[in-house]
Amino acid sequence: MTSLFALVDCNNFYASCERLFRPELEGKPVVVLSNNDGCAIARSNEAKALGVKMGDPLFQIQDIVKQHNIHVFSSNYELYGDMSFRVAETLRSFTPNVEVYSVDESFLDLGEFKFLNLPEYALNIKNRVKQNTGIPVSIGVAPTKTLAKVANRIAKKSPKANGCLVLTDSYHIDEALKRTEIGDVWGVGRQYAKFLINYGIATAYKLKHTNDSWIKKHLSVVMLRTVKELRGEPCADLELEPGKKKEICTSRSFGKPVKEFDELLEAASTHAGKCAFKLRKQKCCAKELTVFVHTNRFADTPQYFNSKKIQLPTASSSDLELIKHTKKALERIYKPGYLYKKAGVIVSDIIPGSNVQLNLLDKTDHGKEFTLMQFLDRITNKFGRDSVKVACQGIDPKKNWNLKREFISPCRTTRLNEILTIRI
Repeated sequence: MTSLFALVDCNNFYASCERLFRPELEGKPVVVLSNNDGCAIARSNEAKALGVKMGDPLFQIQDIVKQHNIHVFSSNYELYGDMSFRVAETLRSFTPNVEVYSVDESFLDLGEFKFLNLPEYALNIKNRVKQNTGIPVSIGVAPTKTLAKVANRIAKKSPKANGCLVLTDSYHIDEALKRTEIGDVWGVGRQYAKFLINYGIATAYKLKHTNDSWIKKHLSVVMLRTVKELRGEPCADLELEPGKKKEICTSRSFGKPVKEFDELLEAASTHAGKCAFKLRKQKCCAKELTVFVHTNRFADTPQYFNSKKIQLPTASSSDLELIKHTKKALERIYKPGYLYKKAGVIVSDIIPGSNVQLNLLDKTDHGKEFTLMQFLDRITNKFGRDSVKVACQGIDPKKNWNLKREFISPCRTTRLNEILTIRI
């Protein structure tokens, strides 16, 4: 069966999500900021046209924001995650084989639909996603995932494509590759791009026609797969089930510096609970836990960094167990008198939950904790995050270690108290 992939990419996804419940912002510049309202990580086309670049710190673009009345938002990951799920569910109505590649990109297997009018089918997908979710998307269709990326990039930038481009004809594929700079090829990083340009390989078309032995000698087998994909040979299948992580890290920079141990413990315990939830989600347990803390290296204050790794007596995915050992680790590395900027928890040596070997010296009733965590997850799914939590995670919503989010929008789709009210 001939392979055929479609890449569906949400346009300026975070900015589009913010516009979704603010229709008056359509056609106006919108910028979404990173954690702690640091720098621009998403920009509407209007903001890009005004010169706002990806990664620009907010304090450096304040004049542009005020001059052009740019609408600024803090990152609302809860909203973005839910809208991403809704987009993916709409895509599954067209084919069951969907790989959610990232929060704003999905690959579809269209191999069984190659006899359809593909441009019309792609346009139908685009219109249905917009109708169901309100999120605008661009779609690229091609025989390989790498070529689908190329098609999607052109579809997004070309007014003639109208957001959809199908590349199945060899002539059109070559023309598209000639228009694609080497640094814009999926899988070609910045250093590889510099290296290839030095050898006169400045476009995807030239990379496609580069000798295999030269690629293997000077680059890598992974890059050779990219070259073969540019030639129309599929080397990457859809990953329908997300791979289980071998290591999970949860950390956040604090909105304000944290000095006291109890506040630091609240933050670290919260991160440990999130790690535990992620472990249970992939039906795994961790045998090692690492806690780290550090001060702000950019501030003119005394600097300190430290971490502590603990081997768990028995591999676990329990909030109670991970938080207990997080506290032990934090007690060993905490030093009073410092202004801490960040804390984090890493769980590693992850194994399937069915392969956990019990420890004769461990007095914890893991069966009871497992049942308790099941009930905790049910409550969380029904009533939302932080409905029930461990006491040391804190109960005061106004915490110094919380992210700075001065421009946060409501979670219109996931919280009943923030749902949009329509007056008729």
